[in-house]
Amino acid sequence: MKVSIKHKDGMKFEAKTSKSSFIIDCPVISPIEYFLAGIISCSASDIVLIPKNQDKTVTNLVVDGEVVRSESHPCKFNTLHLSYSFDSDGDDLLAKRWVMASLETYCSTINTIRDSTAISYTITHNSELICQNEQMISGGGSKIDMGEIESCPS
Repeated sequence: MKVSIKHKDGMKFEAKTSKSSFIIDCPVISPIEYFLAGIISCSASDIVLIPKNQDKTVTNLVVDGEVVRSESHPCKFNTLHLSYSFDSDGDDLLAKRWVMASLETYCSTINTIRDSTAISYTITHNSELICQNEQMISGGGSKIDMGEIESCPS
């Protein structure tokens, strides 16, 4: 993958990819907001495509993301909370599996930041809250305390 950024004027930049181009208009939308939008849209596309591959349909999809950043530069993401709300013709367990498949396996952007960012999620499926503030086990990098782990006897 290759992206090229060209300064246009003021704080406007043109981003060119091998497939398209778009204007980044800072500070109307900051680069970090584009980054967060990319993370969210990556996962949202999974929530549409994974069910489609299972002959299921997702409608009314909204994914909200909220980030807490460190106060000192470079102001990295400390936490990311994603709230998924959608309707589907699948059951609640299947809906949660779609979200988990995106978070743990398919979403490249989330998997790029998950070792340094504590990631949590909430899912509302068919207007019912099915999980709230669940933590990704891998989010937060080395700060995760797994406690004592005993080895299996041989």
